[in-house]
Amino acid sequence: MISKWLFSGALLFEMGSWASIALQLPDLQIALLYALTHGIACALLAGAVWLLMPARYRTPLPWSPLFIFSLAFFVPLIGAVGVMVAIFPALYLPRKRETQMWQAVGIPDLPFRAQVQLHSPTFGDSGLQDVLRHAPDPDQRLAALLATRRMPGKEAVPILKLALGDPSDDVRLLAYSMLDKQESDINMRIQMALAQLPTAVPKKAAALHATLARWYWELTYLGLAQGSVQQHVLGQAGEHAELALAAGEGGELLLLAGRIALERGDADKARLHMQQAQDAGMDPAKVLPFRAEIAFESGRYAEIPELLQRLPLDMQQRPPFAALVKNWT
Repeated sequence: MISKWLFSGALLFEMGSWASIALQLPDLQIALLYALTHGIACALLAGAVWLLMPARYRTPLPWSPLFIFSLAFFVPLIGAVGVMVAIFPALYLPRKRETQMWQAVGIPDLPFRAQVQLHSPTFGDSGLQDVLRHAPDPDQRLAALLATRRMPGKEAVPILKLALGDPSDDVRLLAYSMLDKQESDINMRIQMALAQLPTAVPKKAAALHATLARWYWELTYLGLAQGSVQQHVLGQAGEHAELALAAGEGGELLLLAGRIALERGDADKARLHMQQAQDAGMDPAKVLPFRAEIAFESGRYAEIPELLQRLPLDMQQRPPFAALVKNWT
């Protein structure tokens, strides 16, 4: 209601400003009279238009109403009418909003844990490695490191080692602390087993030797031991595995002893332990891939096709065995 009265007043004063031009008065008086009535009309018009505008266009004050006033005042004769002609259609005949056919969403943050996957891709960690290599934001690279906490150690360690060369101190320190924690946990378990070994009864000693072989192997398997340290660790793993087997341990330890011997380059001992593991009733799916690898390292290539064909059919159809079976058979 106020806007209507303001518009009416603006129209009357604007008509009065036009009428003042036709008065028989000195030019200076006509100019002052026109400026006064025209200014009042523009002020009323600015107030009326400002009240009808959407809330987001009413600020900042006083610049929003002053802009409307300036548009009307500084265009003589037709300024106020021009503002009315421009404003009224926009206020009462707004453009129809088209139906939005898509929904804008923000870029999701990198998860702090590895996503659950229905399949195990051959290159499951490449996404995190790409983040560490190419992401410009250190926070994204830190999030990539945190995502490795729920990954298997064999996949997480290469990513953590890659982060040791990161330009950000925070990323390097986090990667080092995570690697150091894994290594410290394994070394602590080794020290606990070694401390119990001198006073253990024979049966307990056999189990401790088997435990030590597994933890020494874990250091090598995860890549936490390198160079000459790796050779020493493998030697300790092989020694404890042989002592445990001599004391009557078997089962999975036979497979582990074969893998340790294979890693040390002793193909004959590796072949013996793998055959013993298979004779002991171990699942062929666990033993045959290593027997095929031993045959390859020994140069006994004729044995490889037969070993690969004995793999379960589902293993032959998935990577990496699908390509191996195809190439060797």
